[in-house]
Amino acid sequence: MENGGRSKGLWNRIWRYRMIYLFLIPAIIWYAVFCYYPMYGLLLSVKEFKYSLGIMKSPWVGLKWFRNFLSDGQFYLVLGNTVKITALKLLVGFPAPILFAVLINEIRSHGFKRVVQTLSYLPYFVSWVVAAALLTKLLSPYSGLVNDLRLMMDPQAEPIFYLGEPKYFYPVVILTDLWKNIGWNSIIYIAAISNIDPNLYEAAEIDGAGRIGRIWHITLPAIRPTIAVLLIMSMSGILNAGFDQIYLLQQPSTLQVAEVIDTYVLKKGIQQAQFEYATAIGMFKSLISLVVVVSVNWIVRKLSEVSLW
Repeated sequence: MENGGRSKGLWNRIWRYRMIYLFLIPAIIWYAVFCYYPMYGLLLSVKEFKYSLGIMKSPWVGLKWFRNFLSDGQFYLVLGNTVKITALKLLVGFPAPILFAVLINEIRSHGFKRVVQTLSYLPYFVSWVVAAALLTKLLSPYSGLVNDLRLMMDPQAEPIFYLGEPKYFYPVVILTDLWKNIGWNSIIYIAAISNIDPNLYEAAEIDGAGRIGRIWHITLPAIRPTIAVLLIMSMSGILNAGFDQIYLLQQPSTLQVAEVIDTYVLKKGIQQAQFEYATAIGMFKSLISLVVVVSVNWIVRKLSEVSLW
């Protein structure tokens, strides 16, 4: 009886606010068409795909493609590269927007603050295709600005093809990702900081707290729930190294450190037409990400009582 009453109350609320719920229809249709409907393609991971039969009528092969991937000589290479890049991005790219937002909040000139914020947001709207082209030009061994400056300081120096050297690949990836995303990722933190009661800062200043003390005891604790939620959401992409960036920056000479799961899936699935194998790899990545985000959510909830669910 209680469940029936609760269900009736839910439908009554939906009917009462039906005009508002109508606004959800385009989003629901978009997700249904582009996110949920294509999921039947995951069946490829357990099938031997035949063009003449289609996905549904192709023969079942069980976990064959998963076993092939786990025994593939490239498995540890692509998984290791993916984990290294995502871990470095998380280590550098996650705290950087927090620090940037705190520094922005400390700027007293509103005009200067707006200019800094606007300039920091702009790189986010530059596509990786354009960014990679600019970076390739800057780091070119022959007409690139970086090598020209090196030769100006040391005429005897040998030009360096930075994008072709494996030892420079990770620093280039991390720094360009930071340049492109730090401003945009700081928006949520800036919004959270703006909601802090100014009286808290005034009281802390009266008590003798300096600028660092106010940041440590007021600003950071106030945005801790926001940090926790965004950390959990970041962990959901633990195996997303950044396909566009990596694919556009990798060179044949850097594949040993630049080949990640996403680029490997593209080459196997599109270039070599191994659709079942590529689907199995993508599903493997999704399952690992699911386990990680659930685990991190549980840990964060135990430590801070903040969680996504």
